[in-house]
Amino acid sequence: MDKPVWVSERAVLAMHSEQLAEHGGSAGIRDETLLDSALGKPHNVFTSNDNPDLFRLAASYAFGIARNHAFIDGNKRTALVVSMTFLDRNGWDIAASKEATYFTFLHLAEGSLSEEDLTGWFTKHAVRLTV
Repeated sequence: MDKPVWVSERAVLAMHSEQLAEHGGSAGIRDETLLDSALGKPHNVFTSNDNPDLFRLAASYAFGIARNHAFIDGNKRTALVVSMTFLDRNGWDIAASKEATYFTFLHLAEGSLSEEDLTGWFTKHAVRLTV
């Protein structure tokens, strides 16, 4: 696999701010180290696996952001937007209902959906974008 188009920390912070502005919540980073860990996780997966696919990397972004809980509020929303943005930048979209997506990310944040399961969910609902 070619090197993917990553989502920068600056972009993640902007997406988090946009989610808070749109849906409410307290601004701020609860733990910078946890944020760095969450955003570094996909890079580590990419370099340490023989053949990571984009869906595994998107799940890694989502899992790290949702489960590390680095932000005061908006972790699930940010996890969703960042993982979807990552897939979009790399030529993929997810075709799932808003309800299915909501419950998927709720289960992820609650700990009842594993990173591997989320990878499978992304793979199942993936649609290739056309230029």
